Amino acid sequence: MPPHAGRVDSTTDYKLWQVILASSAGTMIEWYDFYLYGTLAVFFSDLFFPSGNPTASFLASLATFGAGFAVRPFGAVFFGRVGDLIGRKYAFLVTLAIMGGATTVVGLLPTYAQIGIAAPILLVLLRLLQGLALGGEYGGAATYVAEHAPDHQRGYYTSFIQTTATLGFFLALGVVLATRVGVGDEAFKEWGWRVPFLLSALLVALSFYIRIKMRESPLFSKLKDAGKTSKAPLKDSFGNKRNWKLILLALFGATAGQAVVWYTGQFYALFFMQKVLSIDYVTSYIIVAIALALGTPFFIIFGKLSDKIGRKKIMLAGCLIAALTYVPIYMAMHHFANPINHTMLTLLVFVQVIYVTMVYGPIAAFL
Repeated sequence: MPPHAGRVDSTTDYKLWQVILASSAGTMIEWYDFYLYGTLAVFFSDLFFPSGNPTASFLASLATFGAGFAVRPFGAVFFGRVGDLIGRKYAFLVTLAIMGGATTVVGLLPTYAQIGIAAPILLVLLRLLQGLALGGEYGGAATYVAEHAPDHQRGYYTSFIQTTATLGFFLALGVVLATRVGVGDEAFKEWGWRVPFLLSALLVALSFYIRIKMRESPLFSKLKDAGKTSKAPLKDSFGNKRNWKLILLALFGATAGQAVVWYTGQFYALFFMQKVLSIDYVTSYIIVAIALALGTPFFIIFGKLSDKIGRKKIMLAGCLIAALTYVPIYMAMHHFANPINHTMLTLLVFVQVIYVTMVYGPIAAFL
C-alpha cells in the first residue's frame, strides 16, 4: 500500500495551497498577538510591575509572559475536543476571537499608576486567555493542514504552519519598531506601546473574514458523514493507558526540548542583548528581525527533508548541536557587543534561528 493510501487525495473545490495560506495567515496573526507581550516585556516591567527593583520588575514581567505558555496545553485539550466534535473551522474561529479580543483589551488596559494592583492582575488574566487560545489554534491548524496533505509530503506541507510562529514574532518586532521610530521614544513609553495591540483588532478581522470561508477538511467530513468521529475524544485519548506512553514521550521527549531551543534562540537572544549587553532596543530588534527573515525559509527546507530522512534525526540533531554550542555562541555575542559588531551579532542570532528551524520545522508532522 502506498504511503499516502487512506488519505483524502485531492480537494477539488478547496485547493491545498488555499488551505495552507488560510490556516497560516490566521495562525501567524495569533502568534503576533501572543508575542507582542514578549517583544515589549521590558516596557511592561515598569508599566505594570513597578517595585523599585528593576530586576524584580523584569522577572515579574517575564513570569507573566510565561503564564501564557503554562495554560497552552489546557487550551490544546479543550479546543482539540471542540474541533473533534464540531469541526476544525469553528474551533479556529473561537480561538481567533478570544486571542484578538484579549490582545485588543491589553492595548486599552490602564497601567499600575492608574488603577494599582488591578492592572497586573488583569494583565495576567488576559495572558492566560491568550495562552488558552493559542493552545487550541496551533494544534488545530497543524491538524487541519495535515488532514489535507498526502502522508508522503506531510512534513513539507505542515512546515508552512511552523513558519507562522517565527513570522508572527517578526511581524511583532516590525510593528513595534515602526511604531517606536514613528512616534519617538517618549511618546512610545507613554502611549505608543498600545498601538501594536490595538492593530490586532484589524488583523483579526481580516483573518476572521478569510477563515469564515474555509471548509472542513475532507478527512474530517468523511469521518463525520460516516458517523465515525469520536463522541468522547478526551476519554478515547487519555483513558487509554497505551496512549500515555506516546503522550509523555511527545511532551517531554519532543516538545520540551524544542521549546528550550525555540525560546533560547529568539526571545532569550533578544533579552540578552537588551538587558545583559545593554544594546539599545531599536538595534536589538533589527538584529533579531534580520536573523528571523534569513532563517524562516529553513523551516520549509527541514520540513521537506524530514519527508525523506525522517523527523527524529533532524530534531535530535538540532537539539544536540544547540546544547553543545549555546555557551560559545553567547560568549561570542558578549565579545562582539563592545564595540558592537552588527554583522557578527546578526550571524550569531541567525545560527540560533537555524537550530529552531531544525527542531520546529518537522515537529507538526512528527506529532
